[in-house]
Amino acid sequence: MIALLAVALITLLASIVPGPDFAMVTRASYLHGRRAGLLAALGIALGVQVHVCYTMFGVALLIAGSPAIFTAIKLAGALYLAVIGWKTWANRAGLVIDLHGGAPVPQRQILLNGFLTNALNPKTTLFVISTYTQVVQPGTLLTIQFGYGLCMSAIHLLWFALVALFFSQARFRSRLLRQQRTIDRLIGAILMALGVVLASANMDKL
Repeated sequence: MIALLAVALITLLASIVPGPDFAMVTRASYLHGRRAGLLAALGIALGVQVHVCYTMFGVALLIAGSPAIFTAIKLAGALYLAVIGWKTWANRAGLVIDLHGGAPVPQRQILLNGFLTNALNPKTTLFVISTYTQVVQPGTLLTIQFGYGLCMSAIHLLWFALVALFFSQARFRSRLLRQQRTIDRLIGAILMALGVVLASANMDKL
């Protein structure tokens, strides 16, 4: 239960940090309406599963073949969370979203764009690997590991669906972006704290 809560918290924090996925959903919602934004959010949630599948396979091999390397990767993953926390906290560049060129786009294409945005996103790759290495232990059932992946996708879907709902109404756009700096500092501080705590726990196992 604690591991699932950790997955949910880290996923939520990573999702909120503005990146390509945020920009993609925002643009689709603002230009093409609420339905387009929700389809983009669904595509992003499905894209998470690409990273979940190969991460589960890789973690299983490491646990079976080299527990010491797996523990070292757990430490690296924890440190990565702290690093992205610092980068988020220190970020001073506002998110730039292209809101021009609003020609109609087929709904299937919007879904695919959302999927590819996360399936090809290096940040999502590192996030999923880092999170999985913290919560998966020798003996963790595959059903539980799949559950972690579904939790990640569900949180991505819920967050970006909310983004779509907000940005399909133009008056909320500037209001949300004005708070970006405050949001970045809060999320960054929490991620750094999580990374330090997890790294300390992993150092004890080396």
